[in-house]
Amino acid sequence: MHQEQVIIIGAGPCGLSAAIELQRMGLDPLIIEKRNIVHSISQYPVYMQFFSSPELLEIGSIPFTTAQEKPSRLEALNYYRTVALRHNLRIRAYETVLGIESAGNGFELRTENRFGEPSVFQAHNVVVATGYFDQPNMIGIPGEEMEKVSHFFREAHPYTGMEVAIIGGSNSAIDAALELERVGARVTVVYRGENYSRSIKPWVLPTFESKVAKGLIRMQFASRVVEIAQREVVIEDLSGTRSSLPNDFVLALTGFHPDREFLTHAGCAIEPEGYPFFHEETMETNVPGIYLAGVVASRHEANEIFIETGRFHGRKIAEHLASRRG
Repeated sequence: MHQEQVIIIGAGPCGLSAAIELQRMGLDPLIIEKRNIVHSISQYPVYMQFFSSPELLEIGSIPFTTAQEKPSRLEALNYYRTVALRHNLRIRAYETVLGIESAGNGFELRTENRFGEPSVFQAHNVVVATGYFDQPNMIGIPGEEMEKVSHFFREAHPYTGMEVAIIGGSNSAIDAALELERVGARVTVVYRGENYSRSIKPWVLPTFESKVAKGLIRMQFASRVVEIAQREVVIEDLSGTRSSLPNDFVLALTGFHPDREFLTHAGCAIEPEGYPFFHEETMETNVPGIYLAGVVASRHEANEIFIETGRFHGRKIAEHLASRRG
C-alpha cells in the first residue's frame, strides 16, 4: 500500500501545473498517467501549430520560447517534458487508475501498469486532470466501428490519392481538410451547421474558402453522414434527401467528452449538460477532497486554448488545501 498526501491523475499541462503549485506549498504530489507525459499533445497532428502564443501556455514560471509566433506540437512536447524534468515531478507513466473509493480520511486508488501488475494507493486528496481526448463523441451510425473510421487525425500522408470524408466543422476539421488537400486527397467536409463555425481561426478561413470556391475541397453544409459502408458514405441533408459519395476513409472529428463513468463511480456529480460539477473558486467537486484540473473541468468544446485557463486550476487547489491545513 502506497501512502500519499495528494495524487494527481493525468500528466497533461494542467496536471503538471497543479503538481508544481502543490510543490510550492510544501507537498510532493504523485502524478499517475496512463500513457506518456502530455499524451494529448503527442496525439495532435504532427505538423500542428497552436492557436495560443507561447506565453499563454507557460507553466511553472519557466519561459516558453519558440522560433515562430505560435508554438508547434514538437516545441510544446519539448517544453512540457523539460518543465517536468526541471521540477523533478514524480510521475508514474503508463499506469492506469481503475477507480477511486472513499477510505478513512481519504481515498483508495486501484491502478494497473502496462504489464497488468496491480497497485493500491491511499491519498488524502485526489486531483483529476485527465482531460478527455480518450473519449470521442460517437455519432452512433452504421459503419462507425469500421477500421477505416478514425476520431483522430495525425498526418495527411497516408491519405494521398484517397477519397476522404471529414465529419465536423471545427478547427480540427478545417485544418485536416487543408492538409489532406495538399497531399492529393479528395476531401469532402460534412457539417451540420448552415455556415462556417465562428470558432475557426480567422487566418485559416479565407484559405479554406478559396479552396472550396476552386472546387479543391467539397463542403456540404446542413448535412450529416447517416451510414458508412466499405466504399461509400451516405449523406442526408435537412430536407431528408440522401445521397452517396465514394469513400476510402472517414475522419469523424466530432469532439470529445469527459469519462463520466469514472467520475460517477468516484461519487462525483454530473451536471445535466454532461459535465462534472465543481466549485469555481476551489475546483473541488461535490466529494470533499476530489478536485478537477484542466479540460475535464471545461463546459465547452475541448481544445488547446483551454490550457490558457486550466494551467491556473492548480493554484486554486493549492490555496484551498493550504487554507484547510491552516
